[in-house]
Amino acid sequence: MSSGDEAPTDGDGQTGAAVTDGTVPTNGVDTYYVRRGEGPPVVFIHGMAMDHQMWEPQLSALSDEFTTIAYDVRGHGRTGGSDAVPYSVDLFADDLDVLLDGLSIEQPVVVGLSLGGCIAVAYAAAHPEKVARLVLADSFPPGPLSGSTRLLFANLRVIARLDRFVRYKRLNRLQMWIGNRLSPGIAGEGDGERVQRLMEASPTIPHDEFAKIARATAAFPTTPRDCSGVTAPTLVLYGEHVPGPLRDLTRGLPARLGSTDVTVEMVPGGGHASNLDNSAFFTDAVREFARSVDDRASAAD
Repeated sequence: MSSGDEAPTDGDGQTGAAVTDGTVPTNGVDTYYVRRGEGPPVVFIHGMAMDHQMWEPQLSALSDEFTTIAYDVRGHGRTGGSDAVPYSVDLFADDLDVLLDGLSIEQPVVVGLSLGGCIAVAYAAAHPEKVARLVLADSFPPGPLSGSTRLLFANLRVIARLDRFVRYKRLNRLQMWIGNRLSPGIAGEGDGERVQRLMEASPTIPHDEFAKIARATAAFPTTPRDCSGVTAPTLVLYGEHVPGPLRDLTRGLPARLGSTDVTVEMVPGGGHASNLDNSAFFTDAVREFARSVDDRASAAD
C-alpha cells in the first residue's frame, strides 16, 4: 500500500481536509483510492467509464465530519485493467470487500451511482453485516426486465463493439448531445459538459477493458438475482430528467431489496449523474442519511 498527502481546495478555494491516496492489492489488481477527513466512513463507487474524480463535490463537502473514500473500479482510472475474463459485478464487489479490509474500514455507508450502485447492491447482499447504510443513485436492480428496458442494456453491448472504431469518450459526447435534443435535461448540468470533462480527464480505458466493463454492466440487470440479503437502511436517489425506463428501474429498487427501511428521493434538475448535476442537494441528502447511523446508535444506547 502506498500513500501521499496534499491540501485540496474546494470550489470556493478553501483548503479542505488532507487527502491520502494509494493502492491496495485486490484480487490481482492494485486498486487506487483516495481518502479524506475523519469520522464515520462513507465509501463512494463511481459509474461506468468514470473514476473517483466524479465524487469530488461529495468528498470535499463531507470530509468535514466523515472519513470519505472513493476508488477506481477495476478497469478504470488509476486502478487499470487485468487479464480476468469476463468481468462481472460480483468480481467488482469482491474487489471492494478486499479494499475495505485492506483499509480497515468497518461498517461504512456505501454510496454507488449507476454501475457503482450495482456494485453496492452486490456487496451489501453478500456482506450485509459489513454495511451500515446504502445509497443507490441513478442505478438499477437485477432482472427481470421489461422489453423496453432490455433495449437500454442491449445498447451497452452495441457500444462495447462500436468502441473498437469510435472510442467511448467520443460516443458518450454524441449520445448526450442526441439525448438532450430528444429530452432536454437528460444529459444533466451544462448539456453533460461536466461529465464529459471528467471523462476526458480520466485515463483512457483500453478497448478490451472497456468491452469487459460494458458487458458486465449490461449483464447485471438482465440476470435474476436474490437481493434479499440487502438489509441495510437504504436511500434511493434518481435524477429528475433521467429517461422514463431508467427512472422506473431506479424507483423499483426497493421491491427487490431485503431492507424494509428504504427511502426514495428525486434529485431536482438531475440527469443520470445526479451527484454532479445538483451536488448541493445530493450531498445534503447523503450527509443527513449518514448522520442517522450515529443517531440510531445513540438511541440504542
